[in-house]
Amino acid sequence: MTSDLPDQVAGEDDQEPSLEELGLALPPEDAPEPFNDLLTAPEAFDDLLPLLPQRSNARQTWRVTVSDAKYHWYDLFAGFPERPDIRDPIGRQLRRMQFDLEATMEKRLIYFVINRPIVRFDHERSVSWAFFSLKLTVPILIGSEGKRGTVQMDLEIPFAATFKKPIVTMTDCFITLNWGGLVEALSIHEVLQRYDHGLKIPSKVQYVGQTKDPAGRLARARLSAVQRIHYNNNDHHDLLLLVQRMQVEVLCDDGDPSEKPVNQNAVAADMLLKDRVDAIECALIRYFEGPIMQGRTSREVDVRRERLREIEANNHLDGVRIDLRIDDDNPYNELYSIAAPASRAHIFDCTFKDGAAMTVPLPQETPGKARA
Repeated sequence: MTSDLPDQVAGEDDQEPSLEELGLALPPEDAPEPFNDLLTAPEAFDDLLPLLPQRSNARQTWRVTVSDAKYHWYDLFAGFPERPDIRDPIGRQLRRMQFDLEATMEKRLIYFVINRPIVRFDHERSVSWAFFSLKLTVPILIGSEGKRGTVQMDLEIPFAATFKKPIVTMTDCFITLNWGGLVEALSIHEVLQRYDHGLKIPSKVQYVGQTKDPAGRLARARLSAVQRIHYNNNDHHDLLLLVQRMQVEVLCDDGDPSEKPVNQNAVAADMLLKDRVDAIECALIRYFEGPIMQGRTSREVDVRRERLREIEANNHLDGVRIDLRIDDDNPYNELYSIAAPASRAHIFDCTFKDGAAMTVPLPQETPGKARA
C-alpha cells in the first residue's frame, strides 16, 4: 500500500529546513548523533576487562519477537510546548505521557516513527448516549479536509466513580470523562486504539531507531532526523512513536551466552544486549527503508556497516528471524512503508554479509494459526 502523498523523509541532497524551523538549538558537543553510540573505542574497555562477556565460538541464530509495545503521540512534545498544568486532568495526562517516553531513553528499545492521517475530536458537535447502556458515540474529524466520522466508546464504570454516567468534555486532542470521584483524560489516538471505529488506515513507518540516549533528545523533540519528518508532515499527518521491547531467543549449540553465570554482571549483560538490539535495529532499517537508507548520512551508513561486521564476528551470527506480530486488536498495528506492504504480521529473515543486511519476507500465516 502506498500513500497519496510523496515520501516525506528528506535525503542528504534535499533542501533542509533550518535548525530554528525544526525547533532545534545547536546540539551540545557532548551529545553526538545517537548512531555514534554504535561503536565504542577499544580503550574504553581497558578498565572493564574482568567484566567483559565470555562469548561462544559456536554459530548462533536469533529469533526475535515483540514482548511489549506502546504508542506515544510525538506531536504533543515537538517544538517548544508549554509545561503541562498538572492541576488540570489533561495536563496531568500530558505529564504522564512525557514521563513514559522519557523513561524509554534509559533502555535499549526499538522505536518506529509512524504517521497517520490527522484526526481530531469534533467539539462543535455533541456526543450521544445509547439507551440503557454506557455506549458513547463521539464525533471526530478525519484528514486535513475534516471529513466527519464517529467512534463508539463502550465505557465501564471505574471503581472510584460516584456518577453512573460521566460528564463528557472535549478539546481538539483530548476527551475527559468526569465520573465524580475520578476524571479520565484520553487523547484522540488513545481512544482510536481502544475502541471500535471504521477507520481502516494502516500506519506508515517513516524511520526506525533505538531509544537509548543519555541526552534524551527523542523525548525532548531534539533529534534532528525525527524533527525533519515532523516538519514535513505536520500539515496532513499526526506523528506517533511506536516503542517496542524485543525478546531474543538464541539458537546455539553452547546455549545463550547471556544466561551463563559468568555473564550475569551488568557490564556483560548490557554488552550482549547492545549487540542484539543494534543488529535488530539495522535489520528493521533495511526491511522498512529498503536498500537505500532514507534520510541518513553517508557517515551513519558507514558506522552501521562497521558495527554489523563487529556483531557478526563477536557472535558468529548466521542470521536473525524477526516477527513483529503483536497479540492485541489495536488497528494501529497494521504497518507499511515505502519498502514493505501493509500488514499486521511482518515476519522476515535477515542475514548479514560484510556489514550489509539482507532481508527476505516470509509468507504470512493463515488467520488463527498458532505461532511456531
